[in-house]
Amino acid sequence: MAGGLEGKRCIPCEGGVPPLSEEESNNLLDKINDSWDLIDNHHIERTWEFDDFQNALNFVNKAGAICEEENHHAEFEVGWGRVKALIWTHKIDGLTESDFILAAKLDSLG
Repeated sequence: MAGGLEGKRCIPCEGGVPPLSEEESNNLLDKINDSWDLIDNHHIERTWEFDDFQNALNFVNKAGAICEEENHHAEFEVGWGRVKALIWTHKIDGLTESDFILAAKLDSLG
């Protein structure tokens, strides 16, 4: 799992680049937590479980701060005792290395 991605910075995408191939996505998927799923080579998603709503909300606030710091923003679904993150690069409607870097940084939260 430890692929060193968490030490990299997200690079803003300005469009005009192709999304990663499925092979490239799978290679990067091997470098992040096994709980992430690759969905149709379009986005990655992971769900975290918590004891209550407040802990889930606290996690989203910490994850949101990382997103702001990286200027790369995940989609979050929050419910009682769970948070789901979905990540892709909106500008190209697909995946880039930065998506996996952001995932690795969220992995560091637990």
